[in-house]
Amino acid sequence: MGRTLPSITQAFLQEQQSLARFRRALRREDQMVLDELLAASRHHLAAAAYASHLLPFEVMLLAMLLEQHKHVIRLRRQLEALEAGAIHPASPAGHQLVDAAHQRQRPATGAGGSELPLPGVDAPDVED
Repeated sequence: MGRTLPSITQAFLQEQQSLARFRRALRREDQMVLDELLAASRHHLAAAAYASHLLPFEVMLLAMLLEQHKHVIRLRRQLEALEAGAIHPASPAGHQLVDAAHQRQRPATGAGGSELPLPGVDAPDVED
């Protein structure tokens, strides 16, 4: 007997492919941001497998929101540390905070540890 439902990884890839025309219609910088959001959603594939009552796209959106909120919390803590004078922006620790904010997120991996494919092009870092 085979699977009756696609795996969550396959469902995510199908949802991502269904967004291909939308992605192409976006400006280049927005395409890169969308690629980063989609990559962030793949960090939560294991948890998404347990959300069988939700549609795959809903799970993707929730995972994107989760990653964005983690980023906001991280930035808030850095700002509080800077305001408290705990870290001076010119200090090596301050540079580490800035460098960490500019690093790309690690690529999502499948069950075998291999990197999951991104439709289109891997998104380069978005410069502010």
